[in-house]
Amino acid sequence: MAEIVLCTDEFEEYLRDESRSVGSAESIVFPESEADVRDALHALHATGVPVTVQGARSGLAAGAVPHGGCVLNTSRMNRVLGMRRGSDGRFFVCVQPGLSLMELRDMLQKASFDTTGWNDESLATFAQFKAAPAQFFAPDPTEASAALGGIVACNASGSRSYAYGAARPHVEAMRVALADGDVLALRRGEVFATGRELRFVTEGGRELVLNLPTYDMPKAKNASGYFACDDMDTIDLFIGACGTLGVICELELALLPVPVEVWGASCFFPGEAEAVDFTIAVRDALEHATAIEYFDGAALDVLRAQKANNPAFAELPELADDARTCVFVELSCDDEETAEAELMVLCEQLEACGGDAEGAWVATTEAERAGQRFFRHAVPESVNMLIDQRRRTDPSITKLGSDMSVPDDRLRDVIAMYRRTLAEGGFESATWGHIGSNHVHVNILPRSAEEYARGTELFAQWAAEVSAMGGAVSAEHGVGKLKAHFLEEMYGANHIAESARMKAQIDPKGQLGRGNLFSEEVLDAALAELA
Repeated sequence: MAEIVLCTDEFEEYLRDESRSVGSAESIVFPESEADVRDALHALHATGVPVTVQGARSGLAAGAVPHGGCVLNTSRMNRVLGMRRGSDGRFFVCVQPGLSLMELRDMLQKASFDTTGWNDESLATFAQFKAAPAQFFAPDPTEASAALGGIVACNASGSRSYAYGAARPHVEAMRVALADGDVLALRRGEVFATGRELRFVTEGGRELVLNLPTYDMPKAKNASGYFACDDMDTIDLFIGACGTLGVICELELALLPVPVEVWGASCFFPGEAEAVDFTIAVRDALEHATAIEYFDGAALDVLRAQKANNPAFAELPELADDARTCVFVELSCDDEETAEAELMVLCEQLEACGGDAEGAWVATTEAERAGQRFFRHAVPESVNMLIDQRRRTDPSITKLGSDMSVPDDRLRDVIAMYRRTLAEGGFESATWGHIGSNHVHVNILPRSAEEYARGTELFAQWAAEVSAMGGAVSAEHGVGKLKAHFLEEMYGANHIAESARMKAQIDPKGQLGRGNLFSEEVLDAALAELA
């Protein structure tokens, strides 16, 4: 059994995540197996100790930041447990939740796994895997150090979610430990809700009945709150639940064949309107786009400054003076002929929308694509460096980054809303992200504590306006603790109360993930109502 120990100063790093929020905890435990998780939860349940689940702590919404109680950190649960192959020929890999995306990618690329403890079926499947075309796990959050359990817990996605979706459709099965240590074994396609009532049986033989929230989820990219719809698959409730319903102990993830041809095109425009027009045009015109990403003029100017002043960015390509916005499109095709035809269509749309096809950067080899990745990843890295410089004079300053999305027909509206309100507030900002999914990260770069405070107020205004457009307040980072008030703006207080009551049905002491998705006050009211 993993020992639950006092959370002394040596564990200080486990009180924070990448949101820069800092919490508190009395104890901490590092399980290495499902049995360890069950034992720890059983011991903590006896006295109702709050439990905050952590993976790599790479999240941006403070979901892994503890509000007292015990930290359950899964980073030592980092093994691949086996493989299987479906009747349709697809490969599935079974992993513990603490394995990082980077580690899984490396193992898949090298077709190399530690098979210690694998059963005969897994070993036979691995032999087939090594003989088959290369496979990959499609979800691609920018932070590759993220733990797979955390990716599933917030239904994370990334640039390729334009084609492949977020984490949810790639999770085939999971094992989840409940607050008392009992376990659910969930497999896609086996147990469904009846309307908004969900019934399932734990491995301990206990039947649970949950009343799902009755809200309608937005028709937009969404990682906001519990997944809830009529007749839904049970497994989907636990994906994106931010560690509030159970502890993920094991995941079975679906793999896909690596595309034969992956080409990238960075397309430049004289303004934002042209870039938006191009995005809308290529969504209809291209059949094989896997990513459509955006960088505004301010983001490009940050790169220009870094190239000029920072030797680490000297290899960035030279940006033309008239390049004021950029849209990057990734094409994934089965053969070179198809890729060439798609690129021709892309260039036609580029010219039609006011861009210059001759000035586009096209990458057809891995080395060229690596250069494009360096360019794209240099934008957030450079902005973070700028904020770190400002924090030296005012430690209260931090970047404010949005994570909101809208339906397809509201893309122009939301971009106009961002520009209008940023100008009215006199904010410095830089914008990039997943414009193909109507989901851009607008980053306010505060120059003072006063500006930071006004920026947080503006984000609340954006949450209200995006919700009114039928959008989502969190498209990929999850709600955690920092955006719980946005979720109430999106769904309304009554539906948030429904969510809290459902959590109380499965976690009657309210131990798991306190403060995530809704306030502790809302949760405690739900617990009292059901007591």
